[in-house]
Amino acid sequence: MRLWYFTEQSYHPAWKQVEGSLRIDIPTSVMDRDTVAGLLNRYLDEYMFADEMGLDLMINEHHQSLCCMSSINIVSMAILARQTRKARLLSLGVPMGNRMDPLRVAEELAMVDNISGGRLEFGFVKGSPWELFMSNANPAGMMDRFWEAHDLVLKAFASRGGPFSWEGEHFNYRHVNCTPPIYQSPHPPMWLPGSGVETARKAAQLGYVLSCFLTGTVTRDTFAAYREEYRKVHSREAGPDRLAYFGMMVTADTHEEARRRAEKLYAYYTATARVQDYTLNPPGYGGIEANAHAIFASRGGASPYRGRGTLMDGTPVPDNAGPEIWPLAGKMFWGTPDEVVKQLTQFSDFLGGLGNFIFMTQGGYMEHAETMDSIELIANEIYPQVRHVAAGASLAA
Repeated sequence: MRLWYFTEQSYHPAWKQVEGSLRIDIPTSVMDRDTVAGLLNRYLDEYMFADEMGLDLMINEHHQSLCCMSSINIVSMAILARQTRKARLLSLGVPMGNRMDPLRVAEELAMVDNISGGRLEFGFVKGSPWELFMSNANPAGMMDRFWEAHDLVLKAFASRGGPFSWEGEHFNYRHVNCTPPIYQSPHPPMWLPGSGVETARKAAQLGYVLSCFLTGTVTRDTFAAYREEYRKVHSREAGPDRLAYFGMMVTADTHEEARRRAEKLYAYYTATARVQDYTLNPPGYGGIEANAHAIFASRGGASPYRGRGTLMDGTPVPDNAGPEIWPLAGKMFWGTPDEVVKQLTQFSDFLGGLGNFIFMTQGGYMEHAETMDSIELIANEIYPQVRHVAAGASLAA
């Protein structure tokens, strides 16, 4: 199992100042410029420390949100490409349904890949539904734009013989000539985030790494669909390196201190739920399966943002579940290093194997010193014990 460090680079000082949603219509007057600057630099320091400790790194992107100040993930990726030395750098990623210039995206990614010496991995993301309200993008047909942009970027990476033209349904270019060319040929390792069976099958067909975000125990069905489709298309079993899961993880030398940190970290989970209901599923944004999932989630089913879901033994997550329940739901793994190792191993076994675990250990109220200590313990005491758990070959190999 490979461990990837991640933080959404939140502006948590204002979480208690704002009532209701933390997205779209929040007044930026609640954000102090010196605090913003200090936090953004702090987060970069923590990323660079994770690199020094032998962890890989992931950067995401969201817009107009107090939960995530990483509004252009390529900016952070470019800084880390120059400042880090060992880590694979995962951009997960660029919301292609909202970005209207795929050629510019190809150029940005190519620069990062070259600066890093070929350490880039990336995945195009659909983007959160509430982000459509500031992108002026029509949710209907969004995935058609997404896949056309995907195809254009990959062709731009693969083409080395001079310009070509692209006349598509959504994008038109007379001259596409990605300069400089991508460092890794024909392109860096590819990822695709998703939470449902439909996306899992698409990722399997393409051979991309499937990454599920805070989907808890329903991830097992998603992984099973991926493995089934991968076997059908590629006539071989999907290795554990093809599957990834994002969850929260925090540790400390003592159980009591780890619990205190876990409760601080859990504030991120509750903060992400603070979003206007009308923005969650714009007409045309999701397919039939996604709409059914949204309806189920609104009635208390499994969802990254709302709904209780189930534990690994199949029982419903109880109301007001406390820290002891969080690992059993697959949402947050916490405790002393040995306790976390047992939790990760149990969850990997439950999923049928897990090759990549993207973890957030700073999601809000964790102080810098606490975050650095947790990163160090994860790298030194947890990682050596979980490397063998569903260990997959390096994606860069």
